[in-house]
Amino acid sequence: MSKYHYVRKSITWDGHRYEVRGKTEMEAVERLSELLTSLQEGRVLRSGDTLVDIWYQEWKRVYKAPADLTRKSLQLYDEKYRKYISPAIGTLPLRDVHDVQLQSILNDQRGMSFSHVTKLRMVMQEMFRQAYRSRLIAFDPSVGLRLPKNVKRSFRSITEEERAHILEVAKYHPSGLWVLLILYSGLRPGEAAALQWKDIDFDRNEIHVYKAVESGSNHIKTPKTPAGIRDIPMRSELRRLLWQAKGEPFSLLFPTKRGTVRNSSGIWKQWQSFAKELDLHMGAQEENGKIAHHAIAPDLTLYCLRHTFCTDLQRAGVAINIAKELMGHSSIAVTADIYTHRDQAILHSNISKLDTLDASFAQGPISASDTT
Repeated sequence: MSKYHYVRKSITWDGHRYEVRGKTEMEAVERLSELLTSLQEGRVLRSGDTLVDIWYQEWKRVYKAPADLTRKSLQLYDEKYRKYISPAIGTLPLRDVHDVQLQSILNDQRGMSFSHVTKLRMVMQEMFRQAYRSRLIAFDPSVGLRLPKNVKRSFRSITEEERAHILEVAKYHPSGLWVLLILYSGLRPGEAAALQWKDIDFDRNEIHVYKAVESGSNHIKTPKTPAGIRDIPMRSELRRLLWQAKGEPFSLLFPTKRGTVRNSSGIWKQWQSFAKELDLHMGAQEENGKIAHHAIAPDLTLYCLRHTFCTDLQRAGVAINIAKELMGHSSIAVTADIYTHRDQAILHSNISKLDTLDASFAQGPISASDTT
């Protein structure tokens, strides 16, 4: 339960919605009245007396909404602000916000994911940096904010046991081809959901990737970065499976039952269906139609399949710069983060190279006559 309690009041002015908050009904009404007067006099954003809540709304409207951000990105700003920032400082004037307050908001998220705390800090830094640039405040309280202790979650490769079960379940499960496509090509789930049969180039033996389903919706968009646009050569087994399932050029490879594009929720449900069958195949116990004792690892996710494609490239000796292109990573550092994960098989195979070197030393030095 939140430790912050407040009353919200809103008003629409010149086509834009403004919201104020107060600890009591009377305080909220008073702030709304002050806001209305400020709007009428055209002085909402002229000083540090502007409430943080009002500044956030104006900042997002003026600086973020026109920046061609996705709907999900704008929702992320709202989610971080409304749940964590506004309850703590939303009713304060900008000039009264200090770094210790912002740091306290971050510290309250101790133990949360690295992604969450970094995004929360980003929102605070962006909105207060702009307030400083707009000369609404004399200093930027977001400078030097430190992340609290957090959990940096990462995906892993599937084990050989998991791979064997996945390959078996994929033979009969309705989503089997979809799962194998991601495993054998490293596509992101949103990229796979946007594929049409015309994107499968059997003549060139390539999958043309140039669009993806926007996270949080069923809209198809171009990839986040130019690196996402790529042509992935097909492995022979994947080509065979796709050829067997070949459909009309402009039809989706993996549509919903209504023939539409799967959104994020649909993709998640598709994986949950496959994961449940995989769980049973691995020995899970079912009672009254529900799994009572799981056999599947709790950290086995859909993205583990994409991660596995990358580690398979490493195991096969594919150069990291080539892997970067195939994965659609914008930076080789992202690929390197996967390539540097510990893999005992790779460690053993590389140590065996030293055995070969030892054998060459055992033969003794090469004489001049050996080189003629």
